[in-house]
Amino acid sequence: MSVASSSGPGRSAERAARVPRLLEAVLSVGSGLELHSTLDRICATAAGLTGARYAAIGVVDEDGDGLADFVHHGVDEVTARRIGRLPDGRTGLLGALIRDEQPVRLADLAQDPRACGFPEHHPPMRAFLGLPIRVQGEVFGNLYLAEKRDGQPFDDDDLDMVRVLAAEAGIAVGNARLYEAAEQRERWIDGSVAVTTALLSGDDADDALQVVAEQARRLSGSAAGAVLLPADVGGLEIVAVASHRPSALLGAVVPAENELIAELLAGEPVFVADASTDPRMTTEYGRAYGPVMMVPLQSAGRVLGALVTPRARGERPFTRTERTLAVQFASHAALALMMAEAHRDREQLAVYEDRDRIARDLHDLVVQRLFATGMMLESAQRRSRVPEVRAGVGRAVGELDVTIQEIRTAVFALEQGPAEAPAGLCSRVLREIDTAAVPLGFMPSHRFVGAVDALVGDLTGKNLVAALREALSNAFRHAGAGRIDVEVDATATLPDGRPGVRLTVADDGVGIPPGGRRSGLGNLERRARSLGGDSRHGPGLGGGGGGTTLVWEAPY
Repeated sequence: MSVASSSGPGRSAERAARVPRLLEAVLSVGSGLELHSTLDRICATAAGLTGARYAAIGVVDEDGDGLADFVHHGVDEVTARRIGRLPDGRTGLLGALIRDEQPVRLADLAQDPRACGFPEHHPPMRAFLGLPIRVQGEVFGNLYLAEKRDGQPFDDDDLDMVRVLAAEAGIAVGNARLYEAAEQRERWIDGSVAVTTALLSGDDADDALQVVAEQARRLSGSAAGAVLLPADVGGLEIVAVASHRPSALLGAVVPAENELIAELLAGEPVFVADASTDPRMTTEYGRAYGPVMMVPLQSAGRVLGALVTPRARGERPFTRTERTLAVQFASHAALALMMAEAHRDREQLAVYEDRDRIARDLHDLVVQRLFATGMMLESAQRRSRVPEVRAGVGRAVGELDVTIQEIRTAVFALEQGPAEAPAGLCSRVLREIDTAAVPLGFMPSHRFVGAVDALVGDLTGKNLVAALREALSNAFRHAGAGRIDVEVDATATLPDGRPGVRLTVADDGVGIPPGGRRSGLGNLERRARSLGGDSRHGPGLGGGGGGTTLVWEAPY
């Protein structure tokens, strides 16, 4: 039902008196740049200008068939919480306004056939005025006013003033959107710089990937962020997770047969409107979320992995701008990942070249000199007539023979290529120890307890080797250790009584200084907890607080 207003000298005077208020309202609407505060200001200004108790702005979504946001004025927070979920604009009078894009003025909402009633705890409303807000010719949303304080319906003057206010609001919203888009792009650029710095800094690769996950979660406003890389068995493995809550996803593998993973590996981004109802989500973890953005880590036509940012159930979907920025962010991260990978390959090649040089020097110089020294001692032994001297020289020659055999064993280990290493966990542990011996300058001792290869599963074994690598790296870079003892115990009993495997790495170095870098220890704790285990550290072999003993344990 439309409402007509009366005219006359009194009405003209009243209209003239409201002009200064309208001008003041126009100035107020355009006084800020932050979008949400601008919408709040428009609602409050429109309500004050027309004497309405309630005002709201429904922001139309990108598809044009519902509301992406709903900003309201006049309903207190307690009442809003009791009402519950905000309107989505797909049904009722709000939905009709989105489709018709024409002003609507009603004396009684309940009498309009398009109205579908109010939810429980909603305040009563009768008089209603709604009209679109246009930004650069396109409908941005609708301004709704309800229930005038004097109990009268909205009149022609109210509609005229709100039309002027809506036009100015469109300009203010346009400016706010431009400002917000610029700030949003700046934040994503800063995030890309942080990721590039982390990946190329030469620090631990797991820490760098954790930075990627945390930046993606923060920038996209998601509940979590996850980085997935190709798994040895196919599909994608979750290698880094950033979330407010502890996650058991670290180390999980999503098979290549999954429809979503297949699209990602093909280099196509995937956007899920609601993971809780999407049939392509095959795990309970995925169904716990709402909108999900999954973009490939892709550079130069090569897919290195994927970046996943899910939002909580009921949260707004990702906008086109957010999707575009996420794809660009993932592309920058992939390029930095490739550069970091090339840098690590160069470093690894330098290590292998150094190992080859050391092996040649040991074989060509040290072994030959020791062998020649042994020959001279044997000759002296034969010429000596003193039994004690002969016996002592004989023991020295025996020690030289043992030393030569140990050096030859070390030479063989140094010359062994990556492809020649056996697949067992014991062999992988030995390989890590052999690799660490080169920068350390000495060979860490090792001990295996129980049937390590038979009892420890692939996922736990992979994380144990990563924990060992981190511990040996810390001992080399920070501890200045001269002795390191490594023990892998497959007969361990975890604190909760379950059987498991325990890795113990102890050194006699300087220990961790107060305020020292502990991100590596945090990474070890995340790996252990993702498997249901634990990681802790204490005093090492140095005595008196010197050195560090790291204990990492997890169920089989």
